[in-house]
Amino acid sequence: MQEEYFVRQYALWGEECQERLKTKRIAIIGCGGLGSTLAITLGSSGIGTIHLVDFDTVSLHNIHRQIAFRLGDEGKYKAGVVGELLKSRYGGVDVNVHTVPFDEFAKKEIETDLLIDATDNLPSRTALEEYAKAHNIPWIYASVEAWHGQVCLFEKSEYAKSMVINDRKPEGIAPPIVAFIASFEANLALRYLAGLPVAADTLNYLYFDANGQLNHKKFGMPARQEA
Repeated sequence: MQEEYFVRQYALWGEECQERLKTKRIAIIGCGGLGSTLAITLGSSGIGTIHLVDFDTVSLHNIHRQIAFRLGDEGKYKAGVVGELLKSRYGGVDVNVHTVPFDEFAKKEIETDLLIDATDNLPSRTALEEYAKAHNIPWIYASVEAWHGQVCLFEKSEYAKSMVINDRKPEGIAPPIVAFIASFEANLALRYLAGLPVAADTLNYLYFDANGQLNHKKFGMPARQEA
């Protein structure tokens, strides 16, 4: 069954890479717009274990851009809905649902190979980075607002020293940029986990201009200062 299910991926990178994915463990922090798209993409890729972390519940205004949810899901835990969806798409993935804030998840000290940010606020990302650094785990940052977004795989650089940290919430979000940024983030994650070349510590800024054209700018992130 696995060979048939992943026939396109076998053709892309072969059996060795696909078998490597079965041994990998990731945590997706946040199951909203970015997180639900990430989970669907990565949950069907053959990754062995996925932890979904989100204490929030579905609201009606989420559904237009958070593709895992349908009308009637209001009030349900986002992580729970996403988890059931992943199991229905691929039975070989071990899905673990955590309906708690990230700091509560962090206390469980669960071993992972990669942490993936799908939160919507800067303080949460700072806490995620502190945990990742303390446990020597790479993590992928992403954010979206309006028609633009950012993505970076942090390995040796430092998020908190490169960003202005505040608790401002996005004013508005267009669904296409959510799907696009989540796909970019998923691509970095999948390449990293499969052992393929991937550019780490580079901030990718992507935006659609007034004519709907995609623009992509890259910025090198400063190296982490060792204590």
